[in-house]
Amino acid sequence: MALTLMKGSEAIAEAAIRAGARFFFGYPITPQTEIPEYMSARMPEIGGCFLQAESEVAAINMVYGAAGTGARVITSSSSPGVSLKQEGISYCAGARVPAVIVNVMRGGPGLGNIQASQGDYFQGVKGGGNGDYHLLTYAPSSIQEFIDIMMFAYEKAEKYRIPVLFLADGIIAQMMEPVELPEMVDYKVDPEEKPWACTGWKPGDDPAKRGVINSIYIDTESLAVHNDELQAVYKEVVANEQMVETYNCEGAEYIITAFGTVARIAKSAIAELKAKGINVGLVRPITVWPFPYDAVREAACPKVFIPNLGTDPELFGLTVQDQVAYLLRFGADGCPAGQALNWLLVDEDESRYPGGIPYEWLARLGIRVRKAHLVSEPPYLDAGLLCRELLGDWK
Repeated sequence: MALTLMKGSEAIAEAAIRAGARFFFGYPITPQTEIPEYMSARMPEIGGCFLQAESEVAAINMVYGAAGTGARVITSSSSPGVSLKQEGISYCAGARVPAVIVNVMRGGPGLGNIQASQGDYFQGVKGGGNGDYHLLTYAPSSIQEFIDIMMFAYEKAEKYRIPVLFLADGIIAQMMEPVELPEMVDYKVDPEEKPWACTGWKPGDDPAKRGVINSIYIDTESLAVHNDELQAVYKEVVANEQMVETYNCEGAEYIITAFGTVARIAKSAIAELKAKGINVGLVRPITVWPFPYDAVREAACPKVFIPNLGTDPELFGLTVQDQVAYLLRFGADGCPAGQALNWLLVDEDESRYPGGIPYEWLARLGIRVRKAHLVSEPPYLDAGLLCRELLGDWK
C-alpha cells in the first residue's frame, strides 16, 4: 500500500474512522485542535456524526451516551481538557462502556502552556477520576504506531468493556510522517454480540434483555460485587495486554526506559553511544497501563535512565530499589531538534535526590549521583552529549 504524508492529528482521526468510529464529540484545545477540525469535514462524508460540544464535560457525556448504544465513539482533548472529562470517564469505566479517548498532552499543571509534555502519566495510568478503575492506556512513539494500535483499540475496548486511552505528547500530533493507512473496517452494531448495549427495545420484548447503562449501585453489597467484577477484568487485562519494545538490551551496560517520542530520541542517543563503544539498551513500554514491569526488571542493569517530558522522578513506579539512578527531563518549553534538557540530575545545593531520596541511600546501592546546577533557561544541553558525558564519567 502506498505511503501518505500526514500530520499526526489528521492521521489519528483518519485511523479512528477506518477502525469504525462514526461519532466524534469534542472541544478545541491546542495542540490537538486539528483532530476535531479533520473530523468536522470527514465525518459527514461517511455518514458519521461530528459535534463540537459546549465544553469538555458535555463532550465526554455525549461519548457516554453514544457508546452506550454499542457504537464506536471517540473524543480527543489535551491535558486541561482531559482533566475536565474525568467525571465522565469515571462514569464510562463504572458503567463498563467501551470508547476511545485521546489525550495529546501539553505542559502543566493548570493551564500550563501549549508545548509537548508527558506530565499526565499518572492521571492516565491511575484512572484519573474517582473510584478504583483503570483505562487500557497506550503510548505510541510514532504516527504509524498510533494508527496501527487504533485499528485494534476498539476491539480491546469492546472485549473488556473498558475505555481505551491514548497518551500522546504534542509532538506526535503536530509532526508529519509518511504513513500507511489500513483499509476501512465495515463495522455495524450487532445486538447479539453486545447484549449490554441500548440498541432498541419495544413492548413485547423480554424485559430481562433491556439494555441499562448505569454506574450507580446504591446497595453497598451490589457495589462491592461490581467492583470485584471490575478488578477481575483489570487482572485479565494485566495478564494479556502488556506491550513493550526492547532495543539493544542484550549485554547492555546501561538501560534507558522511556515512552512516546522521547523513546525515539533515546534511540538516536543509543546509536551515537554505540559508535563510541558504550552499549546502551532501551525498554519502551507501549502500554503504560498495564505497565510491563517484568520486562523492565528483566532488562535492568545497575544503571537505569528515565528520560521523559514530565518532571516526576517516580515515573513508571520504579523506585530506588529498582536501581533507578537518574531522571533526565527533556525541556518542556521547547526542544531544539527534539534533543534538549532543561535540568539535569540534581541541584548541587540540595542534599537529596529528586523525590526526597537521600544521597546515602543511593550510595548503599552502589549508585553514583552526579550533582549539577539547575538549568531552567536556555541555552539547552544536547541530550546525546550529556549521555556521553555521564556514561563516560561512570566508565
